[in-house]
Amino acid sequence: MHELIPFAKEMLSQKPNRKMVKLYMLGSVLAFFGVVIGLVETVCSPFTSQGMLDEEKKPTPTREQMLAQKQEDLILEKSKKAVGTQRALVTRQHAS
Repeated sequence: MHELIPFAKEMLSQKPNRKMVKLYMLGSVLAFFGVVIGLVETVCSPFTSQGMLDEEKKPTPTREQMLAQKQEDLILEKSKKAVGTQRALVTRQHAS
């Protein structure tokens, strides 16, 4: 901030051309939007963290649910392996 005021005085004393003024205005506007977005994010962050805490409080799965999930995962793995082997065989037949 201490460097900004002398810089502005120097720019005004040199009478910059229009392109430079437009460039500095664009940079200033982008910086302003960055500050506004940062402030909005800071203000809204307590609400989003509260939502995350609510999601973390979900009940833990029971043992039966965990076993069922493991069985589903095993079935999916086996089906993927079978498809992969079939594909490899088909590729070999066409390659020869």
